[in-house]
Amino acid sequence: MSLIRRRSLIKAGGVLAGAMSIGGPTAAASGPVFAHGIASGDPTPDGVVLWTRVTPGPDALPGSGAGPDCAVDWEVAADEGFSTVLARGTATTGAWRDHTVKVDLAGLPARRWLWYRFRALGEVSRVGRTRTAPAADAPLQRLRVGVVSCSNWQAGHFAAYRHLAARGDLDAVLHLGDYLYEYAPGEYQARDVVVRPHDPPVEMTRLEHYRRRHAQYKTDPDLAELHASVPFVVTWDDHESANDAWSGGAENHTEGTEGAWSDRRSASQRAYAEWMPVRYEPGGSLHRRLRFGSLAELSMLDLRSHRSQQVSTPLDPGISDPARTITGDEQMRWLTGGLAHCTAQWKLVGNPVMIAPVRFPSTLSVEERRAIGELTGTPEVQGLPYNVDQWDGYTADREEIFALLRENGITDTVFLTGDIHSAWAAELPASPASYPLEGGSVGTELVCTSVTSDNLDDILRVPPRTASLSVEGAIRANNPHVKHLDFDSHGFSVLDVTPERVQMDWFALADRTAPGSGAQRSASFAVPAGTQQVHQVSEGIR
Repeated sequence: MSLIRRRSLIKAGGVLAGAMSIGGPTAAASGPVFAHGIASGDPTPDGVVLWTRVTPGPDALPGSGAGPDCAVDWEVAADEGFSTVLARGTATTGAWRDHTVKVDLAGLPARRWLWYRFRALGEVSRVGRTRTAPAADAPLQRLRVGVVSCSNWQAGHFAAYRHLAARGDLDAVLHLGDYLYEYAPGEYQARDVVVRPHDPPVEMTRLEHYRRRHAQYKTDPDLAELHASVPFVVTWDDHESANDAWSGGAENHTEGTEGAWSDRRSASQRAYAEWMPVRYEPGGSLHRRLRFGSLAELSMLDLRSHRSQQVSTPLDPGISDPARTITGDEQMRWLTGGLAHCTAQWKLVGNPVMIAPVRFPSTLSVEERRAIGELTGTPEVQGLPYNVDQWDGYTADREEIFALLRENGITDTVFLTGDIHSAWAAELPASPASYPLEGGSVGTELVCTSVTSDNLDDILRVPPRTASLSVEGAIRANNPHVKHLDFDSHGFSVLDVTPERVQMDWFALADRTAPGSGAQRSASFAVPAGTQQVHQVSEGIR
C-alpha cells in the first residue's frame, strides 16, 4: 500500500501513551537520509497526513527507480520533547514509490499542536509541528491560514515561505496550485533570467522528471521550514502537469513528440501523490472538504482533471454551453451539495482559477493587451484579451453556482484563488451586466499573488507600480465588482477568519530574486459576515 492508514497499523504499532520515543536529535535540519525534509497536511479533528522521503543510499536518487526497500519509523507526541508519545508505527517504502512515505493518522486529540518525527537507517529526521482541526461542531473564534500559489523555482527564491514560517500564528497553509512548474531551463523564469535552473534540465513529461522536480523543490530551505512548522492543504492547478491542462490534453503538450497525454497526466498525478502531504492517491479524487469547527468549512477544488477543453475564442458559443464543464458533473454535485447543506458559518472554497467575471477595457494599449493576454494565457479577440482558461470560459458552471447561492440565500461564501499572478478582491455579481444595480453580490473572491512567477510589470519590462497602475484603474472602472487589483507584487497572503468577518492581508516581497528579501503588507480587505461585500481596511491582522 502506498498510503499507510494508522487504523491498519494499530495492531502492529498501537497507540502508545507515554511510551519510549525514537530518541535522537531535534535539530532544524536533517541528515542525508531525510534530505527532502518532512511535512504534514489535510488536518482533521482526529488526524493529519505525515510525509517524508528517505534516501537509503547514493544510488537511490529521486526518479532513479533504484535503491532497496526500507522501514521508516514514525511517532507523534503531545510535546516537542516527545515525553508523551501519542502514536507510533512503521511504514515500508522503496523505489516503487520513489522512497516517499505518507502516513494517514487517525485517533489523535482534536485542536492540538502536535510534534512528529521519523527514523530510518540510524538517522532521525528533524522534528515537525502540526495541528489537528477542531471537532466539527466545536465553537471556534479564529482560523488563520497562509495563502500562496505560483511558486516558480526558476523565477526566484521562496522568501515568501520563510516569512510565513516565521509568523508562528498560522493554523495551516493553503497552497492553491502551481506548487512547481514543468518548464525546462530557459523556457519560463524571471524576466527571461533563470535565477536557479530546474532539475532535470528538461520539460517534465515522464514520471522520472516529475519525481526529480518535486524533489528539487523540497530542497528549498524556506519551503522545508514552512512544511515542518504547519500543515499544508493543497490542490493542483495546471503546471503540476502542463500549462493550460484539461481532461484530454494541455496547451503545453504535443502528442506527436511528447507521447500520450494520458501517460503524462498519470505520471504527474502519481508523483504528486507520492511527494505531497495530501490525502490523495492516483485513481482517487483530489477534491475534498475540511471542517474547522462551526466557524468554517473548506472545499478544495480540482479544476484540471475533469474540465472540457478550453475554447479558442470567447466568440465561441461553447463558452455558455451547459455540456462543457470546468468541474465535471460529479464534482459540481459535490460542491453545490456541500454549499447548500453546510452548517459552518463560512463557506470557503479553495479555487485554483478565478471565478469572478472580468471584462477587459477597450482603452488598453496594444502592448498592455498583449501583456495581459500573456499573463492570463488567453487569446485576444477583436483586440481584447479574454480569459477562457478560468471560469469566464465556462459560464454555465459558474451560473449554476451563482444561482444556487442567490436562490437559496446562502451567505458568507468566499472563494480563495491563485493562478493569475496578481492580487484581487472582488464581489461576485448575481447579474454581471447590471451590477450593482440589480441582484447585488452572491459571494466574494480573494486572490493571492504569485510567490515568484512573472506578473504584469515583469512582462512589460517596467518598474513595479508604474505602467500597471493605469491598467488596474481601467479594469476596476470596467468591472465595478472588482474592489482591489495589484498586477505587480510577488509574495504571500494571510487569511484571518472570525465570526465577525474574513480578512486577507497581502504581503509583497521587496525582491523575489533575493533569498533574504524582506516583505511588507501591501493591502488588507475584509468581508463582514452576512454582507457578501468586500471593502478595504487600514488595520492589518493582529
